[in-house]
Amino acid sequence: MRRTWIVRLLGLFLVAGTPVLAAPPVPDTVVWEEGIEYSNPDNQHLQLNLARPKSGEGPFPAVICIHGGGFRAGKRDGYDTLCVRLSERGYVAATITYRLAPKYQFPAAVHDTKAAVRWMRANAKKYHVDPERIGMTGGSAGGHLAQFLAVTAHVPQFEGDGGNPEQSSTVACVVNVYGPSDFTQSYGKSVDAHEVLPLWFGGNLETKRALHIHGSPLYWVTPNAAPTLCIHGTEDKYVAHEQAVWLVDRLNAAAVEAELLTLEGAGHGFKGADAEKADQALFDYFDKKLKK
Repeated sequence: MRRTWIVRLLGLFLVAGTPVLAAPPVPDTVVWEEGIEYSNPDNQHLQLNLARPKSGEGPFPAVICIHGGGFRAGKRDGYDTLCVRLSERGYVAATITYRLAPKYQFPAAVHDTKAAVRWMRANAKKYHVDPERIGMTGGSAGGHLAQFLAVTAHVPQFEGDGGNPEQSSTVACVVNVYGPSDFTQSYGKSVDAHEVLPLWFGGNLETKRALHIHGSPLYWVTPNAAPTLCIHGTEDKYVAHEQAVWLVDRLNAAAVEAELLTLEGAGHGFKGADAEKADQALFDYFDKKLKK
């Protein structure tokens, strides 16, 4: 009995930056749909869950959420509740599944997240989405993938063949929650980088340095990058706070609007007051950037 209780309790805790929750309660004001296929690379039938306002014709701004899990774990369901909360605020919000390491290495997950944006644009009319007002967010590995989209608009090698090639994968803005920006500086400053990154890149920094650079958002920053809000705690043992500082400084140096919300004493996976501050900052930022 005790073991069952512990397992259930653990299901409420954070797994590598992504909250693992039961299916969310859906208010009457929200339409909730699960298991919508958005792409099918390598016969994987990638799906998303989607929440949208029940009333109003829109077009509504949209937000796509990317779960964490060290590129090797995690489930889209962790962002179900956030999607519902966003929908209550007037957004169409989706949380996506993407291909995981070690079977699928970089840049497979990047291809999938870009395919999700293209899918949203291709289905904008059906779901009453404004294709010019699509934002992206994610935590940990999901924060990295969201940020990677923000800095690699119109880079053909990262588009993949996940469908809807006629659509753009650009995003209007990003909220990056403790996502890494420079993998060459992760080893020795993260409790699990030595385990996670070799799985995703097919080798460590010594054997796959070029890929570590290639996969780091910091090295893709240009003046064309999307406006960004980074949210990071100073006591993060998985992704050092300095990773967000470097990224925001580089974006600002390129004349890109970028902000950093630092949560003093917070670790990887916000709780209590820190979680409330982070959520409110995310909502405020998307409201500022995506709502007319």
